[in-house]
Amino acid sequence: MQWEVVIGLEIHAQLNTKSKIFSGASTAYGAAPNTQACEVDLGLPGVLPVLNEEVVRMAALFALAIDANVSRHSVFARKNYFYPDLPKGYQISQFERPIVETGSIEIELEDGTRKIIGVTRAHLEEDAGKSLHEDFHGMTGIDLNRAGTPLLEIVSEPDMRSAQEAVAYMKKIHSLVQYLGICDGNMAEGSFRCDANVSIRPQGQKELGTRTELKNINSFRFVERAINYEVQRQIELIEEGGKITQETRLYDADAHETRSMRSKEEAMDYRYFPDPDLLPVVIDDGYLDACRATLPELPDAKRQRFIDEYALSVDDAGVLTSSRDLAAYFEATVVAAKGETKLAANWIMGEVIGGLNKSGLDITNSPLSAERLGGMLIRIADDTISGKIAKQVFEALWQSDEEADAIIESRGLKQVTDSGAIEKVIDEIIANNSGQVEQYRAGKDKLFGFFVGQVMKAMQGKANPAQVNEILKKKL
Repeated sequence: MQWEVVIGLEIHAQLNTKSKIFSGASTAYGAAPNTQACEVDLGLPGVLPVLNEEVVRMAALFALAIDANVSRHSVFARKNYFYPDLPKGYQISQFERPIVETGSIEIELEDGTRKIIGVTRAHLEEDAGKSLHEDFHGMTGIDLNRAGTPLLEIVSEPDMRSAQEAVAYMKKIHSLVQYLGICDGNMAEGSFRCDANVSIRPQGQKELGTRTELKNINSFRFVERAINYEVQRQIELIEEGGKITQETRLYDADAHETRSMRSKEEAMDYRYFPDPDLLPVVIDDGYLDACRATLPELPDAKRQRFIDEYALSVDDAGVLTSSRDLAAYFEATVVAAKGETKLAANWIMGEVIGGLNKSGLDITNSPLSAERLGGMLIRIADDTISGKIAKQVFEALWQSDEEADAIIESRGLKQVTDSGAIEKVIDEIIANNSGQVEQYRAGKDKLFGFFVGQVMKAMQGKANPAQVNEILKKKL
């Protein structure tokens, strides 16, 4: 039987506010456990939540960016369930009247295929705390620093038909929230994560199959692997005569498997009702117009501008606009390099990104500024150094605070462009390799590379490659 995969994602984006959604406690990451949880976060008797206005602005920005409807009147509700890291016994969320409704995202797959994925809703809610299972001698510790951190939960339609589509969608949302400045997108710290709802059905069937929810996945690679594993598990189970149970499952990346966590709750199980301590959120056109005026250039528009303005390929523009910070770094490099667009693109996508990945750094933490990189690119463009020598200069730039000119001068890395000096070395190479010269002239063209290598070796890699090639061809 041919099976069709049906996937929907629930993405949780922690909003980039300084304080929590209903209290003034800090949202800073990395503090000692339970040092950033106040009485409101703990749900102590007599406390009252107060909505952080900034979360409303951020939700509105997201809605405008995906051309979604912004609810003029949205309501907070209590979602009741018991969990160790939820002290109140309920989570403040939105149910029947979320702040964002019915938008869409266009994704692009590696083969160039484009597809529209519907966004059902995006609602505001508070995050829960975190259970700590390590170094507690068999016990579990609870850290409530994260309790009350504002979340925007972005719920897609079940429009994805493969793990690849799900990853492309997740990456698009990840890029978008970073461009908007509403989420830092740090998946390692859990500020951007998703739940994947996965089901299968016979090809051509309209009715959806029984779904399982893969909970709290915080890596693009793990999302793809988890979905592919779960799809295969469901297919094998059904084909062996079993039935899919609607449940929440965890993905174990080390064992590469999904495991049952709990039965999947329905909305009625949570006993939602409007939170009596919070007023409805009312938004008017003037507020939305003010938000719209602050929208930055969004990823798709920036990518097209890079193609048009810098004559970049679609793929190169896609890489360089994958994050707002990387795009800014590229444009600053182009300015510093006096318009050397192609050089800037190649070096950033090659050595810079490679160096960052190797060092486990983000572009915002790059040890090499755009201005210093641009200084080196100018020296490549004006033939002061060759591309090969530039790699030595780049390494020195990466490891120090020196400027390219100072490195080139102090280490004697200037390219030799004196044709007389190059010609003298070439004459010596030809004289000392008469046998290879005869073979080359007899038609063994591949020996040309041998002569180039000998010249570059004799000149310590400093000879201008184009001049070496030109003079060698004449001499041979």
